[in-house]
Amino acid sequence: MNVSDIIERFLLDAFGNEPTVNFNRNELAAYFAVAPSQINYVLGTRFTPERGFVIESRRGGGGSIKIIRISGADTDDVLMRYIEETLTDGIEFTKACQIIDRLCDEDVYTETEASLIKAAITDKALLAPTVAKGRLRGSILKSVLLETLKQKSDDATE
Repeated sequence: MNVSDIIERFLLDAFGNEPTVNFNRNELAAYFAVAPSQINYVLGTRFTPERGFVIESRRGGGGSIKIIRISGADTDDVLMRYIEETLTDGIEFTKACQIIDRLCDEDVYTETEASLIKAAITDKALLAPTVAKGRLRGSILKSVLLETLKQKSDDATE
């Protein structure tokens, strides 16, 4: 386990049952004996909207940070945001997997469904020029998410 994994685990454990975690970037960096940029790296790669988090930070005072966990109740809103913003311009495979993993964690998809979706959007599966793969992947994922919203809506009305 590397230092980024340890910092991520520490922050996830800090949530407990709370929806937010507040901390000071410099104090956390000192605690782990790393540069504050290491904390920024963990926040920027491990606590993303695709993984179900929003980061709020304040300048000054050593970098006050608040991590907010986006609750499952917001899943439809998050799906719509992905559909409207991220997927329109294309998406990298890694980010697409983060979205799918998050939805799997929230029981929107089963592990099997998540694996099948990921298999359908790999670079190997997308027979297109490299420059077009992100847009094609975004289009496919957008269709899957729209169908997911439709199915959730249909299930709610039954």
